[in-house]
Amino acid sequence: MLQLRTDDDTLVVSVVGDLDMVVAKEFRETVDSYLFNHQWIKHLMVDLSGVNFMDSSGLGVILGRYKLMRNRGGQMALCGVNDGVYRVLELSGVKKLMVILRTAEEKAQ
Repeated sequence: MLQLRTDDDTLVVSVVGDLDMVVAKEFRETVDSYLFNHQWIKHLMVDLSGVNFMDSSGLGVILGRYKLMRNRGGQMALCGVNDGVYRVLELSGVKKLMVILRTAEEKAQ
């Protein structure tokens, strides 16, 4: 399940459940559509506090949105990452590309 909200020029997407092939497709379609229709959004925050498992599809959708935000001149950050998901992000190199925060309320510096 996905929940979207905006905070100034940031789209905050909360994911609940596994970030697998099925949810990754919904994530990509929903977020891309929202960003296309709201060109003023410059940053993307993905709240993974409700995610217990992430497979390669989830990793791929995160990397794809990272590229999209970078091409828009914005930034992307992840928050609420548990130890298992953090390990996947670390091993894949995603940790080097974007900020990982504890909560969506923290601000990247």
